[in-house]
Amino acid sequence: MHCPYCGSIVKEEETYCITCGKKLPTDVHLRSKKEKSFIKLWGIPILTFVLVLLSSSLFHTFLNAQEEDAKHFYELGEKSLLAEDYRAAKDYFSKAIDQKSNFTQAQMALEFINKSGAIKEYLQKAENELKDKNFQASLSLLHEAEELLKNYDGKPATILVNKIDSYRNTVKIEQLKSLLSEFPSIDELKALLWEADAIKTEEAQEITETIREQIIDYAYTKASEMLSDKQFGDAQFIVEDGLKYAPNSEKLLSLKTTVEKEKVSFEITQEQRIQQAIDSAEEEREKNEKDAIKLVSVKLENDKQGNLVVKGEVKSVGTVPISSVLVEYALMTKDKEFLKNNVYVYPDTLYPNENGKFEFTHFDIDKNVKKMNIRVKKITWYTNY
Repeated sequence: MHCPYCGSIVKEEETYCITCGKKLPTDVHLRSKKEKSFIKLWGIPILTFVLVLLSSSLFHTFLNAQEEDAKHFYELGEKSLLAEDYRAAKDYFSKAIDQKSNFTQAQMALEFINKSGAIKEYLQKAENELKDKNFQASLSLLHEAEELLKNYDGKPATILVNKIDSYRNTVKIEQLKSLLSEFPSIDELKALLWEADAIKTEEAQEITETIREQIIDYAYTKASEMLSDKQFGDAQFIVEDGLKYAPNSEKLLSLKTTVEKEKVSFEITQEQRIQQAIDSAEEEREKNEKDAIKLVSVKLENDKQGNLVVKGEVKSVGTVPISSVLVEYALMTKDKEFLKNNVYVYPDTLYPNENGKFEFTHFDIDKNVKKMNIRVKKITWYTNY
């Protein structure tokens, strides 16, 4: 028999172990070394397992703490990045990687910050090129800067893209101003109109409207010249071409109607017109034929380009609608006529007591209006019965 506590040999009649002094079990079957053998066989493995389990739990807790710290630093880096504080953002993302070496998002964020520095250099170079009026070189640098962001998305990337787009618009506007200062041809103006219209800024839209007005004035003047020479096809072509660039222009739309009506009127025989005049025997019709239009005002001025502009206003004092009102005037210096011209009133149709306006730009005359006079020689029109 053995002591179940220390394994020493004991006798059946003994109550206490003479070796360890512990009281022996009354049941002699419990006085064996099997218990001791179990402890010897399994005690150490169990203890080892418990220690490993405890270590694993502590290590897992440590990893979780690192994960939380990495996440916290990453979030701080994101906030700094949105505030465009790249130095602080870089520091936070580096700390996040220190806590979690395989933190892919933080690594990508650091790469983005490095490219942001390169983009800043591109923008500075583009600004220097703009100062030297090297517009294409500046735009090329901005394109290269934008290429660095093609694999990135999110708010920080959007902020940089918007900054690049904004500066690109600035370069294009300055380029437009430079080209316009060189007094481009009408064909060049048409090309510049689309370029200006594509830039969605308030300043660009103002430039667009300025170019559009120049195209309208040119088309109106040239078409009016063709119409005066009865070249209806050429006049119609010029007006239609101008409407491509200014589809809502009241001047051109009115002139288009005038050209069409004049073309029809030209095809009607002169005998029909004479017969119409002969048949207008009544006093009211006589007035409508001869006294239906009153000249309200006429003046000369110079536009921004220095061209001479004739502007005037008439009023319908007849009793029926009249159309195709043609004003014939003469330009004078020192009471001597040096140029005659005709211009149509818009809108094409004037109703009783309605006013109409006329305007003509002489692109080949740049004299000061103070040295010139204008005299309206004749006003003609058609009555709509």
